[in-house]
Amino acid sequence: MTRWQTPIVVHPPAPEGGRHVTVRGQAAGLAHDDADLTELLRRAGLGEADVTLDDPHLVEWRGAGPHVWHIHGSDEETTRRDIP
Repeated sequence: MTRWQTPIVVHPPAPEGGRHVTVRGQAAGLAHDDADLTELLRRAGLGEADVTLDDPHLVEWRGAGPHVWHIHGSDEETTRRDIP
């Protein structure tokens, strides 16, 4: 029996900022905010009506919580692009 996996995985924040995204096991790209993530999902064939970013059955956020795009507490100054 194979283990069930969420179709979208948002990987831990990268040291340089952003998070790598995989869709159905295929690399989709690097997102720096929710808008980037939505665009990567659109390019992968998933429309806004198909995906709710906070749905744990569809999106697995690894290494940091949802909508966190940078490593906090690093030596480099980082900003969160998802906060106006």
